[in-house]
Amino acid sequence: MNNVTEFILLGLTQDPQLQKLLCAVCLITYLATLAGNTFISVTIFISPALGCPMYFFLAFLSLVDALYSTSIAPKMIVDLASEKNTISFNGCMTQVFAEHFFAATEITLLIAMAFDRYVAICKPLHYTSTMSRPVCSSLVGAAAILGFIHGGIQVLFIAKLPFCGPNVIDHFICDLLPLLKLACTDTHTLGPLITANSGSQCLITFIMLLASYVNILYSLRNHSSEGRRKALSTCASHITVVILFFVPCSYVYLRPMVSFPTDKAVHVFCTLVTPMLNPLIYTLRNEEMKRAMKKLWVK
Repeated sequence: MNNVTEFILLGLTQDPQLQKLLCAVCLITYLATLAGNTFISVTIFISPALGCPMYFFLAFLSLVDALYSTSIAPKMIVDLASEKNTISFNGCMTQVFAEHFFAATEITLLIAMAFDRYVAICKPLHYTSTMSRPVCSSLVGAAAILGFIHGGIQVLFIAKLPFCGPNVIDHFICDLLPLLKLACTDTHTLGPLITANSGSQCLITFIMLLASYVNILYSLRNHSSEGRRKALSTCASHITVVILFFVPCSYVYLRPMVSFPTDKAVHVFCTLVTPMLNPLIYTLRNEEMKRAMKKLWVK
């Protein structure tokens, strides 16, 4: 039986002065995230010089980062500026789906980008045929499908739980752990299964990506110094993004079902800071991207 039609979100803090400060900071960060990722996506899509698979994946990664942040940040910012913060049951389930859909899609895109770097560095003679545009498009499509399946599984598990009150969530978003605490049923068995769906995906993918980059770095010993420098620069950006994404993900989902005071800060980092940093990480060390941006936008 479900008697709850809406949830009350306690937000980041109950301090009115701190709420105003956080509202301004989060708004500026969100706008920077949106502008930076949109800027990169548009630049890649309209620039002929950035037609290789690496930039093709980067364009969609930036798009997903912008959408991922948009699925959470606007509601959080509005709530920080409001006195009463509520979200409908359907709105809550939609937010859970969107969060996990975009996160799982990004995970798959990061795998595709690692595979692209592996083929480019370790199998250069087969790169053109292996990473053709149809293959790259299929990988992006697969990322979206896997993201949809993952998000759908999470919502199916949560939506079937009975919520009969209370309806107060000590968080700024609807997520698995806060909702499991409100369910009017024993979640000691179901809870770990739900979180394991995200936790196992984080852990397995993180290990796969680290192994692939170790393999790539090992193969660089046979390259020229210039080739090693260029490959290391590219891989460093990818590895940095992987660490920024998977360390917080592992912290949230690879642990016992207990809330910690740092949970809200980690979620803010995931939804606002990491998507904002990704454009900077990929462009500041990439001369090709910087040249394309200057050519297209500085006229």
